[in-house]
Amino acid sequence: MTILATDRPTLSSRLREGTREEHESAESSGFISRLMSGGLSVDAYVALASQQFFVYSALEAIADDVRTLPQGSSLLFDELTRTPSIARDLEHLVGPDWRAIVMPLPATVRYVEALEASATSLPRYAAHAYTRYLGDLSGGQIIKRMLERHYGLGPEGITFYSFEEIPKSKPFKDVYRERLDGLELDEEQLAEAVAEAKGAFRLNQDLFADLGAQHC
Repeated sequence: MTILATDRPTLSSRLREGTREEHESAESSGFISRLMSGGLSVDAYVALASQQFFVYSALEAIADDVRTLPQGSSLLFDELTRTPSIARDLEHLVGPDWRAIVMPLPATVRYVEALEASATSLPRYAAHAYTRYLGDLSGGQIIKRMLERHYGLGPEGITFYSFEEIPKSKPFKDVYRERLDGLELDEEQLAEAVAEAKGAFRLNQDLFADLGAQHC
């Protein structure tokens, strides 16, 4: 029986199913579990936000390169930009001289290198954008509530998790998945995207391990 191209699993479904194990491992890391249960301190969240600044700065700095790729602009949304929000949070939490204080951890440096390397590959960029942005619009909202509940944060200090230009996340996520599924990728590129997304979750897990070593 001939399988039509339209019967193939979509990129978004491949990314979801292909990264399930890595996603669950990252979410259940000791650092995140303790942070979400209120077992750490505000300083632990500040450390996480500091590393997110470097990650998102790298992800969003390659936007101009991604825009030059065929269909690259279809995955770029100004509403998703997070770096300015993280900067505001760190100024509130650390102080006006925060840029001279925060430093990337070894796992963050590796993560930034992977992001920078994805600038010339749409499948690899799609994997990283999917991992970060859809995670922020989904699980990130749970994280926001836990930070408010356990550490008394917000709204200042956790604006990173507030998407003011996206009042309803589900319709936006649906559009984003449609854009992912509309990319004209062959089987090799689809596999490349899944492999990169799996690697992205492992990089997140490494980052949480570095943070956990500092905040036991």
